[in-house]
Amino acid sequence: MANIDITPRASGSLLSILAAPFVAIGTAMVRISEANSQLKRAQFLQSLSDEELASRGLTRDEIVRHVFAGHIGF
Repeated sequence: MANIDITPRASGSLLSILAAPFVAIGTAMVRISEANSQLKRAQFLQSLSDEELASRGLTRDEIVRHVFAGHIGF
């Protein structure tokens, strides 16, 4: 998954001030998009049988940790 850094630079310029709301909206949209793809991945893995999960090296209890690792503090 690609990560995009859209952190505003520490500058007091008028352009930075005017851009701040758009940067915030962009950040929110990226996070929503990432969460949506992670949710779809978790749902897909939940739909697999225990044997199919095992062939991928997972158990049902590990799905959430596997999908969301690094994103919500796991």
